[in-house]
Amino acid sequence: MDAKPLRFIGESIQAQFDEPPALEKKPGCPNRFVWRGETYRIIEKLSEWHDYGRRGRMAVNMRAEHAAVARRRGSWGVGRDYYRVSTDKGRVFDLYYDRAPSRGGGCKGAWFLFREMAGPKEVGSSSLGPHGEASMPQGTRARETSG
Repeated sequence: MDAKPLRFIGESIQAQFDEPPALEKKPGCPNRFVWRGETYRIIEKLSEWHDYGRRGRMAVNMRAEHAAVARRRGSWGVGRDYYRVSTDKGRVFDLYYDRAPSRGGGCKGAWFLFREMAGPKEVGSSSLGPHGEASMPQGTRARETSG
C-alpha cells in the first residue's frame, strides 16, 4: 500500500532535542515535539528531504550560477528541512524546520507539523516519494535515510 497523507495539519510545534543542535539553521530531526499540549516522542526517522528553492522576490535576486548552488546546499534563511517520523503513539507525521527567520525579530526559524501520514506499515512499503507524490516539486532535493 502506498503512503498517503491522512490529513493536512500546518500548525507550529515545539521541537525538543536531547542534545542542543550543533547548527542553529540545520538542527536535524528532533527527539520529541509538542503539539496542542501533547508530547510526541519520535521513535524513528523514516525519511528526510530538503527544499532549498527560493520563492518570490528571493527567486530573482541571485545570479543564476549562485542560485543553482543555493538550491543544492541552501543559503541562510531560505528553505525547509523535512522529516517523516513515527511516534511513540503509533502515528506517522511529516514535520519541517522552516529556515526563514521569525517575524518576531529573531534569527532562528520555526518548526511546523505539516501533515499526518498513513501508519508505519503503509509507509514502509511506500513506492511514492516523501511528499506522497510521484514527483518532487521544483527546487526540492530528496535524500532518503533509514533510521
